Amino acid sequence: MRTNAFFFFILFTQILTAQILNERDRAVLKDDILTDRFNNLLPQLMDRAEIDMWIVISREYNEDPVMRTMLPATWLNARRRTILVFFRNKEQNTIEKLAVARYDVGENITSAWDKEKQPDQWGRLVEIIEERNPKKIGVNLSTHFGIADGLVHTDHEEFMQAITPKYNDRVVSAEKLAIGWIETRTEKEMELYNTLVSITHEIIDEAFSAKVITAGVTTTDDVVWWLRQKVTDMGLETWFHPTIDVQRDSEALKSHIESFSKAKKEDIIIPGDLLHCDFGITYIGLNTDCQQHAYVLKETEQQVPGFLSEAFSKGNRVQDIFTSNFASGRSGNEILLQSLSEAKKEGLQPSIYTHPLGTYGHSAGPTIGMWDSQGGVPGTGDYLLYPNTVYAIELNTTVNIAQWNKDIRIMLEEAGYFGEKGFRYVNGRQQSIKVIKTF
Repeated sequence: MRTNAFFFFILFTQILTAQILNERDRAVLKDDILTDRFNNLLPQLMDRAEIDMWIVISREYNEDPVMRTMLPATWLNARRRTILVFFRNKEQNTIEKLAVARYDVGENITSAWDKEKQPDQWGRLVEIIEERNPKKIGVNLSTHFGIADGLVHTDHEEFMQAITPKYNDRVVSAEKLAIGWIETRTEKEMELYNTLVSITHEIIDEAFSAKVITAGVTTTDDVVWWLRQKVTDMGLETWFHPTIDVQRDSEALKSHIESFSKAKKEDIIIPGDLLHCDFGITYIGLNTDCQQHAYVLKETEQQVPGFLSEAFSKGNRVQDIFTSNFASGRSGNEILLQSLSEAKKEGLQPSIYTHPLGTYGHSAGPTIGMWDSQGGVPGTGDYLLYPNTVYAIELNTTVNIAQWNKDIRIMLEEAGYFGEKGFRYVNGRQQSIKVIKTF
């Protein structure tokens, strides 16, 4: 049996790895997605934000988080000072993509600075502005959204000193435009996302198996580092250090912070343990974030105990209540409070802390609760829900287990997509506890 399992996992790994493109093909896909976003998505976002010129400024190794998502596959960083200018002429339905830089920025953004003709970079930027006479000039300044606040102090000061006084009052925060760019997913990206989430689930399946876990020997930290090594071996990256934690009948329920930041690193996994993982990967500019559960069978057991399966179903029920409240134009705080109220009326003990997911793991968009802010999150929680966005549906519910004489916490997280037709999971969700048989 063990030999058959070994060959099964070799085949499984080969199939899993086959889904991952080589570096050259990744670059082609990344640039294809970027071209589509610039030509088809960006004009819509600029119109929605009512900004006809967007200026993004960065210096090498201190990139604006937005600019990082605009660089082509062969540009790993900005060069010197890179200034990107996007000008939208809605009447003519055109979008210009210019770089006040010595080079074209890939095939999408054209260099518009000849240093021999205009030695001063700021001077050339002013010329571009005056030639187009925009009504609103958006720059990346934001109080609540760090990803939309990428214009550093020095560049902001020099920019404002360079432009002519008539344009001072036209400079506005590009917060909504920057968030829209970061949070909105295209059809091409969603095709990629499905693959990415599938890979994430398959890695977790392997981690929560007898191939990796030997009861009484393997520690939670062993599984954590197996995950890290697996991702590296596959040519991928993790965007945060994974966690593996244990709930069992002999130990009291840990607080949320104890379960994660203060968890024991060397907890030996034994039969009867309810395991939980928090794991996410990065691939071609997108990220996943996933929490799932597994149970280590005792020798007398053939399946997960019914009381644990029933507890898990309550976690799924909180997910259903929560995602049913997704609607365009609702704020993150509205969705949070409505969902908590409905779940509590059903006798559940929920906690919701969902965040936007995509170009960044903890991305820009509406924050829908934090584990330590269940009454709402000022600022980021007031932002509205827009379609074509992805979220880490992250939450938990506390359930009393009479058989263990204690409470446990069912902690779940899955990538979910909100589109024009409503909510769906990107690639399904966990609906039952995984089984680990180590005997």
